[in-house]
Amino acid sequence: MFKRSPPLTLRAHRATSVVLTPGELVEIRAAQRTFEGAYMRTALSQFSFALVILKIFTQEFYSIGALFAVFGAFILGASMLRRRSGNKQFFRDGEGEAGKRFRTSGNVVALVTAISVAAYSTLLVLVLRLS
Repeated sequence: MFKRSPPLTLRAHRATSVVLTPGELVEIRAAQRTFEGAYMRTALSQFSFALVILKIFTQEFYSIGALFAVFGAFILGASMLRRRSGNKQFFRDGEGEAGKRFRTSGNVVALVTAISVAAYSTLLVLVLRLS
């Protein structure tokens, strides 16, 4: 049914059982804090903002609260996509040293841009309908 991808490895060990050097740990933690954490914090803040709108404002604003909840869900999906691509960037998928090549996260940035433009365009339409 689903095609299983080869396990990620580092120095001939599976990614889940490898013992990392202090330098590798610093590199992984910095990437997680910078990239994965930013998308996750954005998703959580969108969920929080949606909850505030849904709890404080009247029924006319529920569609705006729902929009921010959906926006947060899409950003959470982008966060998971970025995490997967970050793991593939550091670990290898059975190709060895020759397979390790730096790749930017431009596809995730383009996805988040498209999600944001769609969400804020919808927000503009919803706000204009209120008046």
